[in-house]
Amino acid sequence: MPDAHDLFGVTGADEQQAVFNGVDADTGEYLFAPAPLASLAGQIRGAGQPERGHLRELRNRLERDEPHLGVMYGWEPEDLASVGWALVTAEETDPEVLAALEPLRRLRQQQAGDLYRELTVKAGETDEEFRSRHHLAPGPVDPRSMPYYLLLVGSPEQIPFSFQYQLDVSYAVGRVHFDTATEYASYAASVIAAESGSDIGAPTREGPRVHLFATRNPGDRPTALSASRLVTPLGAELGSLAAGVRLTEDIGEGATKVRLHDLLFGESAPETLFTATHGLGRSVEGRREIQGALLCQDWPGPLTRPGKISSDHYLAGADVLKDSPVIPRAVFSFCCYGAGTPTTEDFPNPTTDHEPPPATESPFVARLPQRLLGNPAGGALAFIGHVERAWGCSFLWGDMTPQIAAMTSTLLAILDGKRIGNAMEYLNARYAEVSAQLTSKLSLIERAGLRVEDRDLVGLWTANNDARNYIVIGDPAVRGVLQP
Repeated sequence: MPDAHDLFGVTGADEQQAVFNGVDADTGEYLFAPAPLASLAGQIRGAGQPERGHLRELRNRLERDEPHLGVMYGWEPEDLASVGWALVTAEETDPEVLAALEPLRRLRQQQAGDLYRELTVKAGETDEEFRSRHHLAPGPVDPRSMPYYLLLVGSPEQIPFSFQYQLDVSYAVGRVHFDTATEYASYAASVIAAESGSDIGAPTREGPRVHLFATRNPGDRPTALSASRLVTPLGAELGSLAAGVRLTEDIGEGATKVRLHDLLFGESAPETLFTATHGLGRSVEGRREIQGALLCQDWPGPLTRPGKISSDHYLAGADVLKDSPVIPRAVFSFCCYGAGTPTTEDFPNPTTDHEPPPATESPFVARLPQRLLGNPAGGALAFIGHVERAWGCSFLWGDMTPQIAAMTSTLLAILDGKRIGNAMEYLNARYAEVSAQLTSKLSLIERAGLRVEDRDLVGLWTANNDARNYIVIGDPAVRGVLQP
């Protein structure tokens, strides 16, 4: 299980403290103050086990994993005519949004044939209620009952993040949500251009390119860990396993805002971009625009005098050029709030033993992926990111040896031209396995009085929620790399 000392920066001789990730854009300090591990563990012990219906689905997922992942044997997950595609909308979806997505709907209908569906999520409907209404039982996906690829359309207020997490255990799920119908139309046009081979990011004879971008801010433990224990070994793995792929990287000093901007719009931009940085947070006016912005190497770190983070130090949605195409087809960001922010915190509240306060009045998809995908000059096709806080549990376990097989496999699948939703199955499998471990431990605590060290329980709980919260913004059927 995760080593809580290294994951949380546990300190203190008399009382062990957990140090949390994330940087406050307004103060320059970490978003959450250190909290006693004993308090966090007490909250977890009192929270009980995950919802039973979802737990059954996780167990089924764990039992059926490999070699067929989410789909029944005999169906080909890369072929939409074999496994299907569905547009899943909220009841109150604006007709203009559907009209804007018409070119994409038409393309997917041509590709999926009889397995094309358009479905609606009722107001307040849970994942389990949705499944029940469509007569879906836990187990591998049967495309004849429900398509494997599901594109959710709407805000997380209309279709909650929890709905997406839970459906994603079995299905290949993505989401698009923009503020205007024009942005939906721009995204649909980008997908059409990419699949016709007419976009600017078409593959070259030299092979696809992936770039790893990671900050290592001075005096900052989280980025030191992600640079050394995630991105460096990830680069070594891709370099040895991804035949024909051109790998480039910026780790530490070179990972500036100017460089990141160039990796999105410049001549050196790759087809696939992986970033590991702090994500910014904000608790006052303007939060919607800044939450999840990527804090670059320009930030001098936590040891400097606190103060408002300069806009020169981070890349946000406002930095996306509207008159230049986004070159990477797929962006995978390891950072806090990179994909979105829920209404309530998904992790133990670091400040009180009571119910966590709302994270925001309304949940939202982060502005940066919205701007990257909805860019009128041509946008990215998919953004893989994290809802809420991201943790070192994503890549550290036990004796602190980097455990990056799930991320490596996801990137290898993307670089091999697999559909993004299918490539995400490796991360989903990790979630199922970690959840099974957590559930077993919580059950033994409840029924047999098993004594578990506070730091071990906090580490496992955090790892579970961390693994669950990776989602796809964009159509899960797109490919990060198109074959020449």
